[in-house]
Amino acid sequence: MVHALNEIHRVLAPDGIMIDLRPLAGNWPMEVATSRDFLEAGRVSDSPTGLEDDRAANESMTKAGTQKWFIRQREEYFPFFYYWDSPNEMKEYVDEHWADFITIDETTWRNVRSQWAVANADARLRVRVKMLITRWKKI
Repeated sequence: MVHALNEIHRVLAPDGIMIDLRPLAGNWPMEVATSRDFLEAGRVSDSPTGLEDDRAANESMTKAGTQKWFIRQREEYFPFFYYWDSPNEMKEYVDEHWADFITIDETTWRNVRSQWAVANADARLRVRVKMLITRWKKI
C-alpha cells in the first residue's frame, strides 16, 4: 500500500486532496430494526485478515505522513448501515462479500433469526459498520 500512496502522491496536483474512506474492524453489531426499535441480536467476529488489513492501512498512512507526502487535515468516524429484508438475504450477502473479513457464529445467527421472526412485519436486519474518513493534503 505504501507504493500505491507514493504513486498517488506523484500524480496528485500540488496541494491536492486525497480522501481515505474505509470500514474499520470492530465486531460490528447486528440488529433487528423495526419501526419502533433497534434490537441488538449479536456481533460479528473480526477475522485475522480484516484486522491485519486495518493495521497495514494505518501503518501505510503513518509512513506516508512520516515521508512528508501528505498531512492529515481532518479525520472523523461515522456509522454506515447495511440493511437486509430477511436473515437468508443477509447471510447470502455476508457469505459472498464479507467472508474474508468477518465471521458470524451459529448462536448469533439463531438470535438474528429469532428476533426477526417475532418482530413486526416491517422488520429489517442491519449491520452498523464503523467508517473512517480522513482528508489528507499533498505536501
